[in-house]
Amino acid sequence: MLTMKNCAMLIIDMKHPALKSYIQGFTLLEILLVVVIMSILFIIVLVGLKPASRMADTRDARRAQDIGQILTGIHECAIDKKDSASLSTCLGSTTVDQVYEIVNTGTTTGCTATCTGAADTNSCLPLDSKLTDYFTSLPTDPKAQATGHTGYSIVRKSNGMVVLEACAAETGTIKVSQ
Repeated sequence: MLTMKNCAMLIIDMKHPALKSYIQGFTLLEILLVVVIMSILFIIVLVGLKPASRMADTRDARRAQDIGQILTGIHECAIDKKDSASLSTCLGSTTVDQVYEIVNTGTTTGCTATCTGAADTNSCLPLDSKLTDYFTSLPTDPKAQATGHTGYSIVRKSNGMVVLEACAAETGTIKVSQ
């Protein structure tokens, strides 16, 4: 039970020199030391996570998924249109073993800017109009591309194989073929 005498004793004890150090709080040196230690730990964790590398891996995973979807759309078109031999209905007029950048209709130049393997600046292959039954819009590279460009290239081989590549892959080559 708290009595007046107990309260007085408590107040007197709070003024005791041994208790003053507990009441005063932290010193500036203690606070700075904690901030420095926390900063060092934060930097170690941040460097350990390598956020730039993780973001590049994420974008490359998206690129691999995109070119897989485009290739699937091309082959579904070939099956539906019974054009698996030449692929001319689904790809249009293409030269065997020539690299083209996949673009939207109306884009006819600048196809070597991202896809450096393209034969020349006019090596653009508009697939959006050919594959309208399979895509509402063609997938595009996750990094900003010029209007109408996808950032993905395509090559038709003499054996009927189609090879798609992500032109701006960051951690290595990303190719899909069927």
